[in-house]
Amino acid sequence: MSSPTPDQVRSALAGVQDPEIKRPITELGMVESVEVDADGTVRLTVLLTVAGCPMKDTITTDVRAAVQAVDGVTGVELELGVMTAEQRAGLQEVLRDGRAQREIPFSQPGNLTKVFAIASGKGGVGKSSVTVNLAVAMADRGLKVGIVDADIYGHSIPAMLQVADARPTQVEDLIMPVPAPSGVSVISIGMLKPRRDQVVAWRGPMLDRALVQMLADVYWGDLDVLLLDLPPGTGDVAISLGQHLPSAEVLVVTTPQEAAAEVAERAGTMASMMHQRVVGVLENMSHLVLPDGELLEVFGAGGGARVASTLSERFGYDVPLLGQIPLETALRLGGDSGDPVVRSAPDTPAAKALIQVADTLSGRSRGLAGLQLGLTPSSKF
Repeated sequence: MSSPTPDQVRSALAGVQDPEIKRPITELGMVESVEVDADGTVRLTVLLTVAGCPMKDTITTDVRAAVQAVDGVTGVELELGVMTAEQRAGLQEVLRDGRAQREIPFSQPGNLTKVFAIASGKGGVGKSSVTVNLAVAMADRGLKVGIVDADIYGHSIPAMLQVADARPTQVEDLIMPVPAPSGVSVISIGMLKPRRDQVVAWRGPMLDRALVQMLADVYWGDLDVLLLDLPPGTGDVAISLGQHLPSAEVLVVTTPQEAAAEVAERAGTMASMMHQRVVGVLENMSHLVLPDGELLEVFGAGGGARVASTLSERFGYDVPLLGQIPLETALRLGGDSGDPVVRSAPDTPAAKALIQVADTLSGRSRGLAGLQLGLTPSSKF
């Protein structure tokens, strides 16, 4: 059997993606050299974006597997190097695709990513759990999904996805989102702090700056869906989101009780004031299923339906109640362990309800709110 050519090896390497950037390593300039000896031994050098790249082992495994699968290869000698500052600057230009710095791609005309902001009127209603499970359910359907943990003070998304201690890789001033084991890409202010236990105590301008950084300075690639876990209430982050991403659609999370429903209506109204469309309401902790099958309404009943009805009347369009998520131990355990219930226990009532909501949102066509349609007024006849 004859030895393969370097071009054949490079063609095989084109199928290897950088696990953080989600693009072929050949396209990113990471393959520095490929040589093939007469006996079929392939000697190649692959450049990591930064020293101490957290995905080094994954890249090594994937490169070796791809090269060994080429006909005629008898051995692989892989050397890992590190990009120079000039090479990283060139990579940054490739990733930005000629766009100006600090430009939010999701707000640009023609961007096809569906952006959903998960909002609530008050804390403790399970908004972050909902965000994580919707994201994983969508990823399980084959979609490319990203999460921005925009709850600056109460960031909990990384721990729910087993990446609480992970730190993002930075290429010049471009940040790579952290890939979670679930297949979802994540960025959180918790990943940008020096220490996990450090407290964030920022006011308005800093909050806005943090949100812009997580949207504009992070390389998200070609996402199908981006979910933003908002802080509860109608404060600075909600206002900033409306200003920077008017095309984002909002899902309001509430519990059945009257107190939660009332403040959830305010969160929905705030979104409308920022010219964002509210796509639905989700009632969490709806009921507890007892061993005999009876439903115990621990927090009362009707809150989700009330919020949906009030917002529909207030806005003049239908705001549906998309689902009612029961209280379940499996849902809580999934959040604590970093293995969301839609994957760890997909046959439970809570998981089924969340998967149904994810399917409903995934099937929506992107709304026109906030989009620049390129229309200009014409003179009257």
